[in-house]
Amino acid sequence: MTERERMEQGLLYLPGDPDLAREQLQRLDKLFEYNALRPGEQEKKQQLLKEMFAEIGEGCYIETPFHANFGGKKVHFGKKVYANFNLTLVDDESIYVGDCVKFGPNVVVCTAAHPILPALRRKEYQYNLPVHIASGVWIGAGAIILPGVSIGENSVIGAGSVVTRDIPPNVVAVGNPCRVMRSINENDKIYYYRDKKIDFEVE
Repeated sequence: MTERERMEQGLLYLPGDPDLAREQLQRLDKLFEYNALRPGEQEKKQQLLKEMFAEIGEGCYIETPFHANFGGKKVHFGKKVYANFNLTLVDDESIYVGDCVKFGPNVVVCTAAHPILPALRRKEYQYNLPVHIASGVWIGAGAIILPGVSIGENSVIGAGSVVTRDIPPNVVAVGNPCRVMRSINENDKIYYYRDKKIDFEVE
């Protein structure tokens, strides 16, 4: 079995395999090209994202610099995803992101991990687990999403959180490790921040 086959089956594999490394470098060249574009070159950016990503919906916007192990090869974005500066996607395995998701600056989404056993790490073995982020999620600045995690629809992940386990839908979750603080509730239909009221109708 090749290292690529081991990687695709979710087994321990050697990421330094020449075949994998060659593809990774080609994809990183395209990522470099994306990051080198001027802010006003939006048409070129959108075209490159379509070439780089496994899937990307309409209306997505990714600020530069943007970082990804395989340049977005296994990244699936829905519609109207916004990512602020320094989004890092460790896309050795699939990352699924729904519609209208917002990433604050310096967010890291990891799919790659290394075994606990030192003897395996010395040999540079790695394994990967997919990440799922449902529609409507907001991930605050500096949050870290670890391999294998799923975040439910509409939930908010507080800034600086480290998400080690699944988060259910429609909650606010914060901390390290990230835990559910509360549900999104009727009060959120009145106030957008502490005592600041929403001054228009929300459907």
